[in-house]
Amino acid sequence: MTTDLGLEKRIELLTQLGKYMLSDAPEWMDIQARAVSANAWFTPGHISLAINNIATEFLQKDKLETWAAGYLLPKQPKTIGIVMAGNIPLVGFHDFLCGFMSGHSLLIKLSSKDAVLLKHLIAKLAEWEPAVASQVQIAERLNNCDAYIATGSNNTARYFEQYFGKYPNIIRKNRTSVALLDGTETDDELALLADDVYLYYGLGCRNVTQVYVPRDYDFARLLNIFNRHNDYADLNKYKNNYDYHLAIYLLNRIPYMSNESLLMVENDMPFSAVSVLHYKYYDNKDTLIDSLLKSEEIQAIIGHGFIPFGDSQKPALSDYADGVDTMDFLCRV
Repeated sequence: MTTDLGLEKRIELLTQLGKYMLSDAPEWMDIQARAVSANAWFTPGHISLAINNIATEFLQKDKLETWAAGYLLPKQPKTIGIVMAGNIPLVGFHDFLCGFMSGHSLLIKLSSKDAVLLKHLIAKLAEWEPAVASQVQIAERLNNCDAYIATGSNNTARYFEQYFGKYPNIIRKNRTSVALLDGTETDDELALLADDVYLYYGLGCRNVTQVYVPRDYDFARLLNIFNRHNDYADLNKYKNNYDYHLAIYLLNRIPYMSNESLLMVENDMPFSAVSVLHYKYYDNKDTLIDSLLKSEEIQAIIGHGFIPFGDSQKPALSDYADGVDTMDFLCRV
């Protein structure tokens, strides 16, 4: 596969795509409705949130130009295979964006959980510029690629390593995010933290699934503020998770706290189940920060001095998954 698109044209197309994504075009509205029907975890609100974040944080001409200027883009395009996740709407868009901006030819395997939105957006780019169709293709099998980017669980990562290990690759495993609280947070900050916890039903790697708190922390205040998202319990799949884990805690006499939409339990593990938020006490903040920064399981840290409350789901172009610079990788393949 080859393409004659230059960087300036690619940026022009992506900027046009951002405007389209923010529009109320009937065709685009219909695609979003189809995505909701295809995945019970995808809601209209969450799809709109993902679209808005991508369009405003990624697909602005000035941001794209500044971002691209930091790299020496390859002169000889290669074929890159991309295996995408589907845990939240358009979660694989940034990998597509990096591949498209770098000028490589892309073979993309979409997740069955998120196979509607990006497929349409790529088709829309090809409608505006037919050369896109030869640069970006959706495929079930990613054969004969020069390099691979694959995102999945710790389990699927073993298969990715088996299949793609002999090629240049980025293979991503399970990651999650945490919040570091010091007790001085305002009500507004805790309300924003609720978004970091609840948005996308907690299914994203940038969702906060564990909070670190000082001794004698006021959980009642936090849970009361978190009531702003109690409507999440209206989704059957979410409520089923809540009821299941509540039953487990009751049967095993595990202490828990709840506001009827979230269960909080003390647990050392950063990963928590849907509808569950782990908490852990800390005594030495500096020691804790050092361990979090070294952890290969932590995607993002929310709190004073780190990512601001409420911004966990608003990554910038240079906020690369797992801290691995995808553009740098693609420029050196």
